[in-house]
Amino acid sequence: MIAATSALLIQLFDNQVLANGVIIQNANFGVAIRPGCNGVEAAIIFTAAIFAYPTHAWRHKLLGFVIGVFTIQALNLIRIISLFYLGQWNQTAFDWAHHYIWEVLIMLDVLMVFLIWIRTLPPKPANA
Repeated sequence: MIAATSALLIQLFDNQVLANGVIIQNANFGVAIRPGCNGVEAAIIFTAAIFAYPTHAWRHKLLGFVIGVFTIQALNLIRIISLFYLGQWNQTAFDWAHHYIWEVLIMLDVLMVFLIWIRTLPPKPANA
């Protein structure tokens, strides 16, 4: 589904791009979205942080979970699309961005979304 969504977004600018299973490709280049590249691990870390955080605001936890996972997946789509274009330009830059830059940026996204969620928590009830 991530490959298909990424290809659909790329097709807004390049109608030669196709998705086939986990592969996004055009005539010159292709990327496969493997486990570890799909944002699931980042979403799991975020989910664990949300539900482990000590608050009784369960509705807020659920809302934070939904918005946070959506945000992480949206950034992961940007990651995949940028890597697709970067790989067409320079394989060395693609490898470096894939293994180092985007790994850190995705985890920073998890941290930032979690910190924003904490800042929006409702105040603790006076009788709690």
